Amino acid sequence: MNNYSIGSERLSLPLLQKIRDKKSHLALSEKAKTSILNCRKYLDHKLSESPSPIYGINTGFGYLQNIIIPNDKLTQLQHNLLLSHACGTGELVPQEIVKFMLLLKIQSLSYGNSGISLQTVERLIYMYNHDVLPVIHTQGSLGASGDLAPLAHLALPLIGEGEVWINNQRITSAEWYAKTDLKPLKLQTKEGLALINGTQFMAAYGVYILLHSQRLSDWADTIAALSADVFDCRIDPFKPLSHRIRPHKGQIQTAEKLCSLLSGSELIKQVNKQVQDPYSFRCIPQVHGASKDTIAYAWSIFDTEINSVTDNPNIFPAEDEIISAGNFHGQPLAFAFDFLSIALAELGSISERRIFQLISGQRNLPNFLVKNAGLNSGLMIPQYTAASIASENKQLATPASVDSIVSSNGQEDHVSMGANAATKCLRVLNNLERIIAIELLTAAQGLEFRRPLKTSPNLEELVFMYRKKVAPNDYDRLLAVDIEQSIQFIRKDL
Repeated sequence: MNNYSIGSERLSLPLLQKIRDKKSHLALSEKAKTSILNCRKYLDHKLSESPSPIYGINTGFGYLQNIIIPNDKLTQLQHNLLLSHACGTGELVPQEIVKFMLLLKIQSLSYGNSGISLQTVERLIYMYNHDVLPVIHTQGSLGASGDLAPLAHLALPLIGEGEVWINNQRITSAEWYAKTDLKPLKLQTKEGLALINGTQFMAAYGVYILLHSQRLSDWADTIAALSADVFDCRIDPFKPLSHRIRPHKGQIQTAEKLCSLLSGSELIKQVNKQVQDPYSFRCIPQVHGASKDTIAYAWSIFDTEINSVTDNPNIFPAEDEIISAGNFHGQPLAFAFDFLSIALAELGSISERRIFQLISGQRNLPNFLVKNAGLNSGLMIPQYTAASIASENKQLATPASVDSIVSSNGQEDHVSMGANAATKCLRVLNNLERIIAIELLTAAQGLEFRRPLKTSPNLEELVFMYRKKVAPNDYDRLLAVDIEQSIQFIRKDL
């Protein structure tokens, strides 16, 4: 079992993927321990020497900020905060994302600007290392004041409340504690606020979506190359000269990749081709490339976020400052999610158009890519399915970040809606996976009608592996099974 030391280096998305894939255990670095202890010591000293109100530490929350809480009620204040803010509802957050939430919350607390106790952070680490994953709902966060509701559910097991997943079994936190030597924690001043303030719900979704976006972007290029070859397209639009004079990075990368994927194809070398191809083939570098550039932009936003402190107030022991500010506001993430949803939806939209062209009976391919069309409907309806999903993605790509609803009696009067942007972006991602799986099903079927000619060695190898899962379609059969098998096939990395 590998170990990863929190605070030993800057986090990155590839590093998070490595931690996940290797199932690494977490531990705090000595630097992180020192920072946490020093901050807690400073806060305790500050409270003992000054009766001044400090937001969320000895006051109420949000609109109740002006209510001073007696010293003997400060720990009860933090306990009540978790209970009152755990108002999630709707579908459940996938466990893999919950685990990312735990890791990112631990990371954010490790900098020593949150006033958390070492004991609380170590309990979160215990939960991560032993796969004790809180049950969290997708609905409840406005994406400002932090992801209050989902993070409250994340923190509930610390105090013996809420539910957890253990070995895919959903049990109460009380049942979990009964099976261990551990006891629920009594939170100290500021701890509840440090736990529920932050952007870790949004950030965890972002990490998960971006890691899978890169994978699906790669698959989209590869399947598009196969579709272009099967549709008897020209290689010209992928040659480097045109892209040198419009040098968007993603466009250049896509064109280079398509040329590489098609290298050695017998089909691409055919003569007497049409002068131009439809945009869904000819403009693959421009469209896929723009999506690549958008993914890269979103990647940069989340790279910053996962290395940030996002609770409130922020504590600066060295400067003797406690600042109530707004690092919990999810506006940067909301914009990134909305932009990313558009980019992923467009990958699906152009994929659906290629599916449509392939089954249209053009270029010496049979209608719906089946023998005895009429008796057999062939791949007529998979295109319907792809069109339905592509249309849903267009609806989901409507920005969430342009909306805001006033909350907390007007104290929290502008929110990001970044959590809604996050959950719908995941739906767009999953929909994209289904569309490009249908394109693979279609392109591979089309290749059967180009035999004995071959596509490139790389693409022939891909189709050979795919045929171990999905056989050619010689007559009508239950295509939902073929689509599901195609989805499972592209769930592996290229």
